[in-house]
Amino acid sequence: MTGSQLLARLKNQQLPAACLLLGPEAYERRRLKKALAVGVPEGSLAEHDLLETTLAEVLDDARALSLFTAERLIWVANGEAALPRVRSEEEGEGETGGHAAPLAAYMKDPTPGVTLVFEAIRFDFEGDDKRRQERVRKFYGAIPDVIELRRFAPHEARAEAAALLRRESVRMDPAALDMLVEALGADMARIAVEIDKIALFAGNQAVGVDEIAALVPDARATTVFALVNALGRRDRAKSLEVLDTLAKEGEYLPLVLAFLSTQFRMAVVAREAGLKTTGQIQGHFSRLGIPMWGSRAEQIQQTVAKFTPPQLERALKLLFQADRGLRDARPDDRILMEQFVIELTA
Repeated sequence: MTGSQLLARLKNQQLPAACLLLGPEAYERRRLKKALAVGVPEGSLAEHDLLETTLAEVLDDARALSLFTAERLIWVANGEAALPRVRSEEEGEGETGGHAAPLAAYMKDPTPGVTLVFEAIRFDFEGDDKRRQERVRKFYGAIPDVIELRRFAPHEARAEAAALLRRESVRMDPAALDMLVEALGADMARIAVEIDKIALFAGNQAVGVDEIAALVPDARATTVFALVNALGRRDRAKSLEVLDTLAKEGEYLPLVLAFLSTQFRMAVVAREAGLKTTGQIQGHFSRLGIPMWGSRAEQIQQTVAKFTPPQLERALKLLFQADRGLRDARPDDRILMEQFVIELTA
């Protein structure tokens, strides 16, 4: 189940007896907590931490009847702490059953009006965390409602950020919104905080790229986009100026090169596919499963318009050479990047 599906159920007053929030996405978790709390009377929220309290004590609290209200929300942090420790993966295959038995017994006869929420946010859905997360899921197997809190993809974060801006009545340029999302790594929890700050600052004024760069911490990625745009226009002076800013701010230049590589590879694909308008570019990449929004499509269109096919091919070769140079022992990243900019804009 997704967070949106649970929110839809809550609108119909369908409070679950218990649910497990699985995954690291903080923004969605906070939104769900707020929505669940709306369904219970004020003062009926109890919070526990399994690093400090046992699962048995939490279940005892859930069984206890309140003198003041029949509806309660019990929020339990660090759900992973309830799992027994094991010395090896083999020992961990079948050892959770006994420890999870009290929860299974409670779920057979849950207290009416009480909603138990366990949050297990330590492990992600990929890599080494996946096996650990499956162990958490197995331990809480008696809970039928498992909400997967996956991190927002960039296009999902952009859509949610746009919705927050509308809610706050903040006008923001599309390019500035792209930069906000990119600068904060599509982390919706951080984006939401920054939008709250921007709403206080902006008033009735539209927010542009300059305001994002001034207001948002770690917004150096916005300067990366400025470099992409300058190179797309083949503006050597502006490109070197932006590169100087990036170097002074301590930006990791190999990451800048990775952004540029993506830009030019997409431009090559767009030209080979005969895409001429931003709508065609956006639709083509979206069908391929690649997130693409309007301003990003405009950047690609701009690059296609400014570079001929031979120049795009040369740009890819220069990107390869610069990448190889940055991987050499003790390279001077800034000099290599300046050489790349000069050759590309020749």
